Amino acid sequence: MDITIFHNPRCGTSRNTLAAIREAGIEPRVVDYLTDTPSREELRDMIARAGLNVRDALRAKEALAAELGVNDPAVGDDALLDAMLAHPILINRPFVVTPKGVRLCRPAELVHEIL
Repeated sequence: MDITIFHNPRCGTSRNTLAAIREAGIEPRVVDYLTDTPSREELRDMIARAGLNVRDALRAKEALAAELGVNDPAVGDDALLDAMLAHPILINRPFVVTPKGVRLCRPAELVHEIL
C-alpha cells in the first residue's frame, strides 16, 4: 500500500502515528514537512481530502501563530496557507495520505481509519 506521512520527528503524536503504520506492517514514505514542505496545491488538496478547512490544519497553539496574528478569525484561507508555507511549523501534524483517504491523525489512532 502506498502511504505517505507528513512527519515531524519531534512531535509525539507524529511518532505514534508512524509507529502505528509500521505496526500494521507498512513502511510509509516519510516526509519531513519542515524541510520538504508540500506545495500550496498539495497542502490545499490534503486539507480538502481530509474533510477539513484551512484553519483546522493550522497549528494554532504554536507561538509563531500568535506572533503572526494568524489566529485572528478574520484571516482568510489564502493568508493562512501563505503563513503555513512560509513557516511549515504552523502546519498541524501528522497528515497521512493513503489510497483509502487522507487524515490529520490527531489523535494518532485516526490513522487506522485509512489503513
